[in-house]
Amino acid sequence: MIPNNPAEILLTLDQELDHEVPLVLYGRSALCLGFDQPPAAFQSTQDVDAIISLSQLPSLTNDAQFWDAIERTNQILSPKGLYITHLFAEDQVFLRPDWERNIVPIHSIETRFLKLFRPHVIDLILTKMMRGNDELDMEDIRFLANTDKVTITEIETAFVSVKIPQDIPELKEAFQRAIPFVRNIISDL
Repeated sequence: MIPNNPAEILLTLDQELDHEVPLVLYGRSALCLGFDQPPAAFQSTQDVDAIISLSQLPSLTNDAQFWDAIERTNQILSPKGLYITHLFAEDQVFLRPDWERNIVPIHSIETRFLKLFRPHVIDLILTKMMRGNDELDMEDIRFLANTDKVTITEIETAFVSVKIPQDIPELKEAFQRAIPFVRNIISDL
């Protein structure tokens, strides 16, 4: 039996692939698979989100077998309500400029072709700020900050360096709304 939804999605995708593909997970699937003893709520997320680095974007964009594998995976898992949903280029997500140098391998599931990673905790916190002060995202940030003992200095440095997609003003507003909530979470640790 597969232990959780993100694992089932990724193992299904892995079976549909015929070559190696690195994926950097974020969202609750990254929290479920990328940390020891995550809360049970992370296991029930129904989708997998990933960040595609700008350096990987051209090759992945032209990888028809990968996109066919995604489509087949979503068809196979559709009756269960599971799917791979958001594959964002790095410039569409809140991240630090050096985010890619700080990714962490995920070893909680064994895959043949997928090479799984997650962003550093600080970058995961930043991605969780994209919806402003969303209650579930703030709970996730609390888990992340507590797991890695994030300091106020670390988060303030990230606030200054974060890359925010420039073409969507609502994202800047969401980031500004989230800042005081994230500061309070980190200060309360």
